Amino acid sequence: MASSSSGLTFKLHPLVIVNVSDHYTRVKSQAYHSQLSAGANAPTSSSSPSSLESPRVFGCVIGTQTGRTVEIFNSFELLYDPQTDSLDRAFLLKKEELYKKVFPNFYILGWYSTGSDAHETDMQIHKALMDINESPVYVLLNPTIHHAQKDLPVSIYESELHVIDGIPQLIFVRATYTIETVEAERISVDHVAHLKPSDGGSAATQLAAHLSGIHSAIKMLNSRIRVLNQYLVAMQKGDIPFDNSLLRQVSSLLRRLPAIESGKFQDDFLMEYNNTLLITYLAMITNCSSTVNEVVDKLNVAYDRHSRRGGARSAFI
Repeated sequence: MASSSSGLTFKLHPLVIVNVSDHYTRVKSQAYHSQLSAGANAPTSSSSPSSLESPRVFGCVIGTQTGRTVEIFNSFELLYDPQTDSLDRAFLLKKEELYKKVFPNFYILGWYSTGSDAHETDMQIHKALMDINESPVYVLLNPTIHHAQKDLPVSIYESELHVIDGIPQLIFVRATYTIETVEAERISVDHVAHLKPSDGGSAATQLAAHLSGIHSAIKMLNSRIRVLNQYLVAMQKGDIPFDNSLLRQVSSLLRRLPAIESGKFQDDFLMEYNNTLLITYLAMITNCSSTVNEVVDKLNVAYDRHSRRGGARSAFI
């Protein structure tokens, strides 16, 4: 597929990705439970939401456009009619009116859907929105999980007029984008990342996952620093030519790294280390004291009952 030549800069907010993913998950889960309640399939291991055919969901994306920069802030769901390959226009206009009351600076920028690639029928939906936005964008989320894929499964398409076989036609062209976040979104994403696992995982499991993530980040940082070191050594030996611009960038990057050989770092590190050990020691002492108190209380209760039984027996005798 061709790349966009419009020169627009697209910024996508995480809220849009979360909304589309949530929309898809809800629709697929509802289809699965409807199928079970209708008795089409028994709830066996082979009949699961992942084994169902992936449904397509549709909606609109809203945001702002300042000059050549298009920023997609939010999205909302829309009803889709598969017979006419069109969206519910009345519902779309009603939602636009409601959003305008709360966010007067937001405009409908385009629409979204799910799938591995753009379909031929998608252009009909795209053209139907051109009376609202003369150049709508198309955000496509691929719900298929690829464990080897590192990039986000999200694509943004624009429409361009190309002459194909002497006939001018609108086609989808892929556009590049960057992820843009605000403080509220960063807090929300961090909160979701630290939620307790739904399978009842313990705090130790969460700690292990957190430490594993930190270890992976440090390992990646170490490997990249090693690459820079090898590059600088090769440049110093004369194996590769000097690049002053790149050297300035490397120097700026190294200044950001913490200096771990200084005396101040050692003092701060030892202070933090000792404080951590002290807090751990106090926590253990508190836990032991609580355990001892529970044992003493149980012993007092047991001794009191034994004394009462012994006194009653001696009185009876």
